[in-house]
Amino acid sequence: MSLDELSKEQLIEKLKLLELENNSLKEQVGKTYGIDNHDNNPQLQQYQHQQQSFNSLLSSEEYRRYGRQMQVPEIGISTQRKLKQSKIGIVDGDTVDVTNLHRQVLHNTETVGMLKCESAKRNLLKLNPNVEIQTYPDLISNDNAFKIISQYDYVLDCTDNPATRYLINDVSVLCGKTIISGSGVKTDGQLCVLNFHNIGPCYRCFYPSPPPANSITSCADGGVVGSCIGLVGIMMATETLKVISGFYSGDNFKPYLGLYSGFGPNQSLRTFKMRGKSNKCKVCCAETRQITKEVIEKGDLDYHTWCGSVDYNVLKPDERIDVQNLKKIIDTEKETKTGFLLLDVRPKEQFEISSIPNTRNIPYAKLKKCKTLEDVLPDYDDVPVYVICRFGRDSQLSVRFLKDQLGLKNVWDVKGGVNKWASDVDGEFFVYW
Repeated sequence: MSLDELSKEQLIEKLKLLELENNSLKEQVGKTYGIDNHDNNPQLQQYQHQQQSFNSLLSSEEYRRYGRQMQVPEIGISTQRKLKQSKIGIVDGDTVDVTNLHRQVLHNTETVGMLKCESAKRNLLKLNPNVEIQTYPDLISNDNAFKIISQYDYVLDCTDNPATRYLINDVSVLCGKTIISGSGVKTDGQLCVLNFHNIGPCYRCFYPSPPPANSITSCADGGVVGSCIGLVGIMMATETLKVISGFYSGDNFKPYLGLYSGFGPNQSLRTFKMRGKSNKCKVCCAETRQITKEVIEKGDLDYHTWCGSVDYNVLKPDERIDVQNLKKIIDTEKETKTGFLLLDVRPKEQFEISSIPNTRNIPYAKLKKCKTLEDVLPDYDDVPVYVICRFGRDSQLSVRFLKDQLGLKNVWDVKGGVNKWASDVDGEFFVYW
């Protein structure tokens, strides 16, 4: 759009913007080069001439589109130019599921079933057609991580499992990339900037060893509130802007961990100072480095094996029944009244969403803390016990615990959990995943 096509109000707004930019740049030049801000200063005139060429990189439409943020001193036209010259890479081999939509706002009902990276690109381009976006419809792995990450300056880690976090960290450190890391589950989230310009600590500096596999709660298992994880995403975007703009420097950057809690007595955001680089880190400390590009690409470091996994196959075939047999047992009980107990070990919140009638709920997290059978089943009268969970994993661990630790013998696991019950037996069972 040319100046002739602008209305009076638009011209005034543009003039105000340019005046703000001009004053801000004069002040910035004076501080940077130690020169005064008089218009007849030859150094300043030379800089202003360069700045005019610099400004021409933005079109009139872009001035209008980005004007409100360019007026902010922390952003200004210099950061806007960097943003214009940047590109975005989106790595995701998964497809959009309806369960994503309450929190992953780049997707919508129309894109369910589409590759997430393509859905995100499509909707981002609707917001701003000037953005350059490259998609990678793959899961990040030892094979492709270096090829992808080496093309970018900053890495935003939005993953939700330790194995991938360690892989992204190690490759980013070896490629010299800054990581903006965020995660969340339920109503809480956390945020940090890692390996800042190769001087800040990395993920391994904080966590040299992965947490126990059975201590990790995913969004699928623990649930997540969209507004809470969304706030973490917004903070990640802000931290990325601060890194790109040069707001952070080697002098003022201090390692930190930000913790957000959405459902305390009040919403809270606490920031904790973190220690610097570890001189024992196996990836970012040159003296103790054991993890290299060759080690990763050859597959000598299997991140999933190293991070461990819970072995759910802890029962023999005769210690398990399928959902069809459970249905027969329930139907027979209506006639014979012989008695049995169906024990659901899902979390209370999941149990309240949907459950099989006449089921007793004792979450696995509570069950495994019990010392005696009476703590679990104070009124137990030696009837058969059938244990069910969501997918048939925690129920296996529960049966093993009841048998080995509490001495219960008359107990079986229900294979596939309520998920299998819903698909094979009761089509009206409320499915919440």
